[in-house]
Amino acid sequence: MNEELNNLEPKEVFQQFKPILSVPRPSKKEYRMSEYLEKWGKDRKLETIRDEVGNIIIRKPATKGMEKMKMVCLQAHMDMVCEKNSDKVFDFEKDAIETYVEDGWLKAKGTTLGADDGIGVATALAILDSKTIEHGDIECLFTIDEETGLTGSEKLSEKALKSRILINLDSEDEGEMFIGCAGGVDTLGYMPFKKEDIDKSMNTYLLTIKGLKGGHSGDDINKGLACANKILNRILWKMNKEINIRLSDFDGGNLRNAIAREAKAVFMVANSDEKKMNDMVNAFIKEVKYEFRSTEPTMNITLEKTTTPSFVVDKKSQDNLLNTLYAIPHGVLAMSREIPNFVETSTNLASIKVKDNNFVITTSQRSSVESALEAAMTRVEACILLTGGKVEHTDGYPGWSPNTDSEILKVVVDSYERLFHKKPIVRAIHAGLECGLIGKKYKGMDMISYGPTLRGVHSPDERMDIKTLGMFWSHTLDILKHIPEK
Repeated sequence: MNEELNNLEPKEVFQQFKPILSVPRPSKKEYRMSEYLEKWGKDRKLETIRDEVGNIIIRKPATKGMEKMKMVCLQAHMDMVCEKNSDKVFDFEKDAIETYVEDGWLKAKGTTLGADDGIGVATALAILDSKTIEHGDIECLFTIDEETGLTGSEKLSEKALKSRILINLDSEDEGEMFIGCAGGVDTLGYMPFKKEDIDKSMNTYLLTIKGLKGGHSGDDINKGLACANKILNRILWKMNKEINIRLSDFDGGNLRNAIAREAKAVFMVANSDEKKMNDMVNAFIKEVKYEFRSTEPTMNITLEKTTTPSFVVDKKSQDNLLNTLYAIPHGVLAMSREIPNFVETSTNLASIKVKDNNFVITTSQRSSVESALEAAMTRVEACILLTGGKVEHTDGYPGWSPNTDSEILKVVVDSYERLFHKKPIVRAIHAGLECGLIGKKYKGMDMISYGPTLRGVHSPDERMDIKTLGMFWSHTLDILKHIPEK
């Protein structure tokens, strides 16, 4: 399986990435990856530490002549976002990711690729495994559960790392060097409902939104992409206002850090309203496809009869849910006043699920300004409270303040210009990086983040530009040769 990787460059990285594709590593269930990395390090007689939550640290001494350099930490997360197309039969806890190459991009067949951040892990392993790469003392930190809670970096001991320079290998735009990131928090709403008996004279329909691009709720939030939950709710809200429908199920989105690609609802409608319903849906499809014609060309909305449900939601709760989902904001809330074209604050209407007689609404807020983050989560909370729901906030994670005088930044920029004869872009990112939490624990840690070009991350469209991986690899090796002395 994945034999095409044998012919790709840089061979050293793909040699490490290939077996990673066969190790199940969903967020919060990456124990097999943790075991794999622990065995990998010990098999090579390298100092290998596995902490109480499953983070792995592997250390390798300096190559001859490089002992005077400061120690460097190469950092990547071992878990991956597990998303698949609805028609793909796949078990992320058992099956190996299947890859193929198309037009210079490495892709997966119907699932996320896991290059976020498996390629960062593979790069670090390739450096650890090499007998010819020159470097000072290095330690590689592989964290768990970055995607759903930053648990690994949050639980990392303040005494675990020896280095005070950290290179995070978890960015997705070749030629861009990141020196700051947004903080974030998740806001969950619980909208209770009562189950009522169905009216057998009504007909049952399934309304489905598919074919959206989805993507990262930080990096892609300003790209004009459609949120399946918002699209589905718009037409349901309109029907609820003008005709007699009774909702039975609303199931949209999956992950808190992904823009919802798919959503579906089951509802019943009176016979007398069926024609008007069909007319409304057909008109809406034309309108919304035109609205998103440039960003969502493969949007697909279908309406079809389906199996009669066992219950419908009481009318008041139905109204409350649809009103709440319409009121909850989604997308960019504010752009930075200091950094051109940089998103300051955003929110993502990530998922709606039915659980224990509640509609569970999951949203995520991000901001590089702490007070704006609090205002964003409070705004979402207020929308839910207005219709009688209950709200929970996660603990969240801190941002990472840029340091333009960073020593490692100068090394990284000088190296890039020397290798590629052009200046890199140095900026902050509107996404959560583990640098925020690590920097909070290790005051004065000099940090930077960069990586090869990835697109469509957190969705089955995830793909990696193979050429940029070669650039990323060459750049990293050159940086390691030019780390400042102690």
